[in-house]
Amino acid sequence: MNKNFYSLGLMSGTSGDGIDASLAISDGEKEFDVILNEYFQYPDDIQEEFHKLKEEILNLQDIDKYSKSLNDLERKITLCNSSAIEFIKSKLLKKNINIDLIGFHGQTILHIPEKKFSLQLGDAKLLSQLTKTSIVYNFRQNDLENGGQGAPLAPIFHKLLVNKKKIQTPITILNLGGIANITFIDKNNKISSSDIGPGNCLIDNWIRLNSKLNFDEKGTLARSGKINQIILNQSLDNFYENYISKKKSFDTKDFNLSFTRGLSLEDGAATLTEFTAEICSKKISNSKIYICGGGRKNNYLIERIKKKIINDIETIDILGINGDFVESQAFAYLAIRSYLKLPISFPETTGCSKPCTGGAIVKNF
Repeated sequence: MNKNFYSLGLMSGTSGDGIDASLAISDGEKEFDVILNEYFQYPDDIQEEFHKLKEEILNLQDIDKYSKSLNDLERKITLCNSSAIEFIKSKLLKKNINIDLIGFHGQTILHIPEKKFSLQLGDAKLLSQLTKTSIVYNFRQNDLENGGQGAPLAPIFHKLLVNKKKIQTPITILNLGGIANITFIDKNNKISSSDIGPGNCLIDNWIRLNSKLNFDEKGTLARSGKINQIILNQSLDNFYENYISKKKSFDTKDFNLSFTRGLSLEDGAATLTEFTAEICSKKISNSKIYICGGGRKNNYLIERIKKKIINDIETIDILGINGDFVESQAFAYLAIRSYLKLPISFPETTGCSKPCTGGAIVKNF
């Protein structure tokens, strides 16, 4: 019987709004049970600082240029994660549970796989010192060094969920985070995956820049707007020509809002939502589809995707899986696999040359 670990996964997505935290007990292979899920919102100043820096940092040279600001923000993010961990530990006292490992993803600021570079803000050594717990971090670098795209990393966890829930395959799991990605599991239980384009990032960015809101709740603004078909067609042509056949993994900076300049708040939201829905619908395999991630709450976006495909689509929540915490649960699982030196990425998922272990470890024992 394999040893089980209590592992806490911490995930901060491209929305930059806070930390998803999931504690699970798992052997890193077939066993996995969730103990708790918690969300911790970043303070407003950290959210603003993150989005401002993310807009400024476009290449590797900018990393050096803004190093002081990055270091300052990294410390703040690390302290937020430390506070989240201490809160969770306090809840575990009555259950007599000690956390063995923490999977610390950090906050992505720049992802350039073709240059084998992916930077997530978060000081693992400081976090280990503050929490007196072993930290697994830097999950993407080994995959990049072996020719992979460094993303997506959740597919091996998606496969575990499908097996545990005894879900009939073939199926597709569509993750609508800042970037949209898919995991396809065929009838023989083989997995493949890739990023497919923007998820929430364009819509969220448009809303932040043109209103006092952070996102289009339920797609209400987009629903009230009018799609600019001429702009939409031109932007789709540009996307398919420049990206869709050349990239397997995306950074939010691969997309920009220039084509919506001059549109009203509502029309821009409508056009960007249609742009996102069109791209997502083109890459979904002919299978049952389950959606996870924050974008599944954008009712209008989901309606537009459904209208474009014949496949049966449901949110993953219908399976008894909380769609807000799939990624944080995944990093709890990946932390254990990294500790055990089991592969977390594969040629079929990231394009790496061989199955790759991942995650550096700061040990605290």
